[in-house]
Amino acid sequence: MIQTVNKFSWKVAGEAGHGILNAGLQMFARSCLRAGLFVFAYAEYPSLIRGGHNSLDIKVSDREVFAHTTNYNFLIALDKNSIDKHIDNLATDAGVVYDSDVVKIDSTYIKRKDIFVYPIPMFQLAERAGGKIMRNTVAMGATFALTEFDLEILNGVIRDTFGKKGDAVVNANILAAKMGYDYVKSNFNVQEYPFKLKAIDKKEKRLFMSGNEAATAGAIKAGCKFYSAYPMTPASSILSNMASQERNYNIVVKHTEDEISAINMAIGAAYAGVRAATGTSGGGFALMSEGFGMAAQTEVPIVVIEAQRPGPGTGMATHSSQGDLNFMINASTDEFPRIVLAPGSVDDCFYMMIDAFNLAEKYQMPVIFLTDKYLGESFRSVPYFDTNRKIERGKLMTDKEAEEQKDYRRYKITEDGISPRAVPGQKNCMHTASSYEHDETGFEREEEENRVAMHKKRFRKMETAAKEIEGFKFYDKKSDTTIISWGSTKGSIKEALIMLESEELPVNFCQITCLSPLPTRKIEDVLKTSKKVILIENNMTAQLGGVIRQKTGMEIIHKILKFDGRPFSPENIHVTVKKMMEDDSISKIEVCKSKIIEIERHAKKKRS
Repeated sequence: MIQTVNKFSWKVAGEAGHGILNAGLQMFARSCLRAGLFVFAYAEYPSLIRGGHNSLDIKVSDREVFAHTTNYNFLIALDKNSIDKHIDNLATDAGVVYDSDVVKIDSTYIKRKDIFVYPIPMFQLAERAGGKIMRNTVAMGATFALTEFDLEILNGVIRDTFGKKGDAVVNANILAAKMGYDYVKSNFNVQEYPFKLKAIDKKEKRLFMSGNEAATAGAIKAGCKFYSAYPMTPASSILSNMASQERNYNIVVKHTEDEISAINMAIGAAYAGVRAATGTSGGGFALMSEGFGMAAQTEVPIVVIEAQRPGPGTGMATHSSQGDLNFMINASTDEFPRIVLAPGSVDDCFYMMIDAFNLAEKYQMPVIFLTDKYLGESFRSVPYFDTNRKIERGKLMTDKEAEEQKDYRRYKITEDGISPRAVPGQKNCMHTASSYEHDETGFEREEEENRVAMHKKRFRKMETAAKEIEGFKFYDKKSDTTIISWGSTKGSIKEALIMLESEELPVNFCQITCLSPLPTRKIEDVLKTSKKVILIENNMTAQLGGVIRQKTGMEIIHKILKFDGRPFSPENIHVTVKKMMEDDSISKIEVCKSKIIEIERHAKKKRS
């Protein structure tokens, strides 16, 4: 049998409490990283305090990996439900390792004849090594045996992971891994399993981190000194990550009583002169919307991290969506400028978080950092970040500049709409800052002329920002077909483009990174120069498509939409884009799991 080396997708599944994340992220993923391989990891879990089905997917390759996959080469099933739930997603020649102490099935239960099945008494082996809690470590040893991966790499990871717990714990886990490894070697023909892993020479050092961890690192690098939040999945880990670095970087981190307090505290901190942020999901941001308007009225520069999940209401708390775009662009009363940034990858989260703080202070307006569960909680190996990034504080006055003020007007009407900004304590710069409409000094005024002048002043900032913010990345494959999308779909799209290119079907990719102000002219150029444009979004109503039509008057006909709470897989996108390229009349496809549902057709004479 032909062997496939260093192109491998691995899944572990079971109930909550089985240590799935520890086994996958701490042991298997880090072993692959240590071997010089690229890794992507993504977990799914229900919104339950305890119990329910959990799984972790890890994709490994000798090339850069951008997303997960739905076709697994290996499944570790810690209970029978894990076999039933995932057997159909196994690729040809996949392997299934299950705990024969727990899963009581006979040899005929698994009907597929194209996969290899390996029953292993994990509980028994773990107890011999020192305790049943090490069942996952036994499974790691089995994985290394079947893939003929160097077991010493795993031993090194175990020493690093459990070193603080003492030699007894380290030695017990090393023994458990060896017992799983030896059991497979003694009882099965490992040569028949075709997927193998092998260490390669490292060309560069890499980080392994989630989008939320990268966003945290970006905030710290940007100089964030105040973070307030009430925990709400999938933004909660940003709060815990920031809290873990509170003393290291002299940051004040507040776990507030609710989201209203969170945004109000951030506004107060930013008004006092420090870089401040708050984070939540859609339901929490609904509570923040009044405070968000106050930040706009007072022109206080805050960063709001909004991590999307399916709604409405509580929705599906631990799943992923792109359904909040219209909400973010239009939230709070009346109309006012705000910047909405949408990172699409782990490295985007780091660099664009720095941008978010710079833009907030430069234009003195709230900035939304729009992410979601898939991006925030996926882990990916990335090169070390370039930390040589400039901090821009805009028209924030120095103490010397403040002392020279003779007629300070906090909301002075200027050509670019941006006024000189002072903070409390600076001499000669006393002013009022309230949520009421005001004049240049901040005092409440309701005359028509004043309202018009101040409203236009605020919106001139947006005009200035629109000229300066790039908001657009174009991956040119010299094709007449272009995909347009935003946010976390980026990784799956890039993987799908690799598949399409291997079939000599190159496709361009236009990633929109700033949704407000929208890079209208650049998008118009794409729509005019591409023969076919395909919009891909994780929502039902093609919200970005609606915004583009509103701003440009141009409609994108071809749409691929998914709104089942799960992210697009590269396979989803590969199949649907190819289908649309072959049949020009298909205008709308919906994706749910592996089901591709054609929804609408349009007249062939119409074009995107």
